[in-house]
Parts: sequence; C-alpha cells; structure tokens
Amino acid sequence: MEMQHVQSSNIQAVGYDDATFELHVQFKGSGTYIYHGVSRATYDEFIASESKGSFLARNIKGVYPATKKEEKE
Repeated sequence: MEMQHVQSSNIQAVGYDDATFELHVQFKGSGTYIYHGVSRATYDEFIASESKGSFLARNIKGVYPATKKEEKE
C-alpha cells in the first residue's frame, strides 16, 4: 500500500486499504498503527481535515480497534 505524506506535527504518513477498511498511520518516532474497520468516508474526512492529529484523536483513536505494525529491522 502506498503511504501518503501529510502535514502534521505528529503524523508522518497515512495510507488506506479499500479491500480491508484499514487505515495505516505512521507516527513520527513511534511506528505505524493500523486502525481496523475505518470507512472510506472517514478516511476521506481525515485526509481533508486541517489538523490530522486532532481528527485522529476525536474520531479514530478509541473508536476503532488498532494494532501496532511490526517494523522490519
């Protein structure tokens, strides 16, 4: 999946998988988390939001289950 760099103080890049409804969020310095069951509409709102970090905190974290992606060394 292609990750898209975003303007954010805490988020480096994001990606979305339409087949599995997974939102991938790569944080600066703390790895990548996968949020499960995120609709395409929510992803589109997230990308369009002025503050990615605020949108994530209000509408995604704690709403959708998440797992930390294992990083390859």
